[in-house]
Amino acid sequence: MVDPELEMIFLFVLAILLISLASGYLFSRQNHRHQERKLELRARAAEAEAARARQENTDYSKMEERLRVLERIATDGNHALASQIEELRALDAIEDRTEKAK
Repeated sequence: MVDPELEMIFLFVLAILLISLASGYLFSRQNHRHQERKLELRARAAEAEAARARQENTDYSKMEERLRVLERIATDGNHALASQIEELRALDAIEDRTEKAK
């Protein structure tokens, strides 16, 4: 026959063990979800940074093209300055329309 006090102690230890294991499992699962969320946010931040870099590269290309046109205007004496400026204005108007369409 088992001592009733010993049986109560055993059940108490067993209950504490089950509560500890369940709490550990829940904590581990929550921590795993948290880590996944952090990785997802880092991936989104990297995508946003890449998109921003592509946009800056596009802006840089536009500025580089404009600079080439201005250099050509400044160094080429065969064309009239007014016609070159009008070409630049037309280019700006086309770029404005394409950006609005996006």
